[in-house]
Amino acid sequence: MRGVLTGFAAIGAVIAVGYVLGRRAHLGRDGKEVLTRLAFHVATPALLFTTLARADLSVILSERLLVTALSTAAVAAAFVAVGALRGWGAGRTTIGALCSSYVNAGNLGVPIAVYVLGDAALVAPVLLFQQIVMTPLALTVLDLTRPGSGGSVPLWRRLTTPLRNPMAAGSLSGVAVAACGWTVPGPVLAPLTLIGNMSVPAVLLAFGISLRGSALPVRGPERHPVVLSALLKCVVQPLVAWALAAGPFGLHGPALLDVVVTSALPAAQNLFTYATRYRVAEELARESILVSTIASVPVLFAVAALLG
Repeated sequence: MRGVLTGFAAIGAVIAVGYVLGRRAHLGRDGKEVLTRLAFHVATPALLFTTLARADLSVILSERLLVTALSTAAVAAAFVAVGALRGWGAGRTTIGALCSSYVNAGNLGVPIAVYVLGDAALVAPVLLFQQIVMTPLALTVLDLTRPGSGGSVPLWRRLTTPLRNPMAAGSLSGVAVAACGWTVPGPVLAPLTLIGNMSVPAVLLAFGISLRGSALPVRGPERHPVVLSALLKCVVQPLVAWALAAGPFGLHGPALLDVVVTSALPAAQNLFTYATRYRVAEELARESILVSTIASVPVLFAVAALLG
């Protein structure tokens, strides 16, 4: 259980620093926006490139990844269906669907994988799937549905939207390098790695700053989509993953524990970066991440106790 506590303690500490920075205005009135732009346009694309450029793409074909992909698709589709029925709008529904299915496989998943599952590499399939498939798809939807992206935009610009988004471009470039078997020269990789190391702290600090002056979660106008996304993320997704893994895929033992623990991870903090960057559903993203992070603690302990 030390991995669960270590991961949450590290995240909580950095968010708390961000909250203090926000209360004391040490970074000025635009501190959150500056950190968000830094993460979105520079640090996170560099992190994604350096991570995926050295990844083993063979993990994409694993049964564990298929379970993760199917459980992710199931809960995201559930939120999209409710969002369409309730008329929540494309951008808001996209952010909510991400908060319902996009797990914190990086800064929280790695320590949990090390201490609970015994191998940090076990989160690699999820990282690859989220960065190769989910991120480009979701950001393309947000790009095409934001104000000003309508009828006058040529078809070729719409089709090349993922290539012009820095997050998606970083992911796809890293995958291309890995697929070709290239090795990035050290003088090129070193500064990219250094820049990429700013990504997670910048995202967490911006998230902490955003908490200043915020009302308690699940009390504002976004309470219904927040509750829905947190329920899907923390309860439905691990249950679907368990049903698929133990049933059709026949996984058991450590393999079963791996996919269920991974699916029970809370929503990733970088989703707040996407919402802030596109000026859509920021409150929904912030509250969903906060609620799912808190709710996932007992869920992860229960999963580890039952399947471990």
